[in-house]
Amino acid sequence: MKKCSYFMFSMVCLFLMSGFDSNAQDTKMVGGAAMYPTKTIVDNAVNSKDHTTLVAAVKAAGLVETLQSAGPFTVFAPVNAAFEKLPKGTVETLLKPENKAALTGVLTYHVLAGKFDAKSVDAAIKKGNGKAVFTTVAGGKLTASKKGKDVMLTDENGGMSKITIADVFQSNGVIHVIDSVVLPKTM
Repeated sequence: MKKCSYFMFSMVCLFLMSGFDSNAQDTKMVGGAAMYPTKTIVDNAVNSKDHTTLVAAVKAAGLVETLQSAGPFTVFAPVNAAFEKLPKGTVETLLKPENKAALTGVLTYHVLAGKFDAKSVDAAIKKGNGKAVFTTVAGGKLTASKKGKDVMLTDENGGMSKITIADVFQSNGVIHVIDSVVLPKTM
C-alpha cells in the first residue's frame, strides 16, 4: 500500500511539474524576461530590455495607470530598434513635456480597446478578404494583412510593421511585439 501511495504521489507531482499550470504554459519570453499572464501590460513591459523606449514613452505620456487598468487592451508594442528607425530626433522631441499630446496620440495609436489575440486577428483578415481594419484608441485606423505567414500592420501613412511575437497574454489584454512604429495620419 505504501508503494502505491508513493507512486501516485510521484505521478501527481510529475504531472503538475510538466506544465499542467496554465500560467506556465502561457508565459512567453520577451526582451529576455518572462511575461506573466497574471501581470498587467505595464508590469510585464517594464521587465523587457527590448521595450525600454516604449516604457519611457508610456511614462512620459502619463499612460501607466491606464495600461494597468482592467482593460482589456491589445497593444502593438514596438521594440527599441523600431523607435531607432524613426527620423533622428523624433523620439527625443516627442518625449518633451510640451509634446505630451502628440506622444499620447502616437502611443494610443498602438492600442486597441478589447483583446484581439492572433486567432482573432487572423479571422478578421480572412473575413475581410485579406485585410482587417481596426480602430485604435487614438481613433485612427490600422490595417492588418498577411504577407506569407506574417501578420503585417499598415498605418494611415502607408508605413508597415510586422508582428514578430504574437499572443503575449496579460491579465488585462494581450501584447503583440512589432518591428516598426506605426504612426497616425497627423504625424
